[in-house]
Amino acid sequence: MGSSSNTNTSGGASDKEEKKKEDKIKGKDSSGPSFKENERVLAYHGPLLYEAKVQRIENHEDEWRYFVHYLGWNKNWDEWVANDRLLELTEENVRKQQELDKNQVVDKTMKSGRSTQHKPKVSNADAKADKDDTKSLMKGKKRKSQLGTEFPLPLKKQLVDDWEFVTQMGKLVKLPRSPTVDDILKKYLEHRAKKDGKINDSYAEILKGLRCYFDKALPAMLLYKKERDQYAEEVKGDVSPSTVYGAEHLLRLFVKLPELLASVNMEEDALNKLQLKLLDVLKFLQKNQITFFTSAYDGSCKDAADS
Repeated sequence: MGSSSNTNTSGGASDKEEKKKEDKIKGKDSSGPSFKENERVLAYHGPLLYEAKVQRIENHEDEWRYFVHYLGWNKNWDEWVANDRLLELTEENVRKQQELDKNQVVDKTMKSGRSTQHKPKVSNADAKADKDDTKSLMKGKKRKSQLGTEFPLPLKKQLVDDWEFVTQMGKLVKLPRSPTVDDILKKYLEHRAKKDGKINDSYAEILKGLRCYFDKALPAMLLYKKERDQYAEEVKGDVSPSTVYGAEHLLRLFVKLPELLASVNMEEDALNKLQLKLLDVLKFLQKNQITFFTSAYDGSCKDAADS
C-alpha cells in the first residue's frame, strides 16, 4: 500500500510538471512571464524568425502575451504574441533562424507565393488567383487590414537593406531615380491592360490614388531624418515626389498602407477588393525587383546635407 501511494504521489507530481510545461508553451504560465520587458528575443512571423524586442507584457485570461517590436522594421509591424511565437536569443536559436532563412530562399524558387498553395475553386486561371488571394486577405478577419501580413519575403529583406543603408551606413538613394514611382505605376497599368485585354478603369483609379497618397505621404511619413535635406534639394516648386523617387520609397508606402486604410470609411467588401488590387501591385514590384530597385546607394547623408 505504502509503495502504491508513493508511486501515485510521484506520478501526480510528474503530471503537474508536464502540465506546467504545456501551459508555458501555450503561454498559460501563471507563475510569471517567460520573457522580460526590453528583452531581445527571436519572434516567429509566418515561417521565419526575426530579432525583436519585448516592449510590454500582460496576462490575459491566464495567458502571458508580449508586445514585440521587430528590430529594423517600422512600428506598424509591432504586435501582441504568445509564448509559442518567441524564442530566447541564443546561438542555437540564431542557427535555427539562419536555417529557416535558407530553406525559405530555396522554397521561393519553387513556389510563386503563399496564395498559390490554396486549392483552386474555379477553373479559370485568373479567377483562381483572385479567389486564393481574397482567401489569404480574409484570413484573420478581426485585424483591421491584412495587406501587411502578405508582404513577400524578398521585399521584406529589401526594406531591411534600405533601412541599414540609410540609417546605419549613411547612404542615400541617388536621385532622381529611374524608373520613378510614376514610371512604375504606368508600367503596372500596362501590365494589367495586357493581362486583362483592356485598360481596367478601377485599377487606373486606384493607381491614381496611390500616386496621390505617395506624393502627400513622402515628406510626412516616408523619409528618414537623414533624407530630409536631400528631399528639400530635389523636390522644389511644382515637382511631384512621384517623378523623383523610385521603388525604394514606394515600398515604404506599402508598409504604411494598413495604417492608412484603417482610417478609410469604406464598406468591408469594397475594402477587401481594394486590398486585393494593392496586393497585386506589391507582387508586381516583387516580380520586377531586380529592375525596379537600385543595387547601390550612391549618395551619402553628409553630401546631401552639404549640398
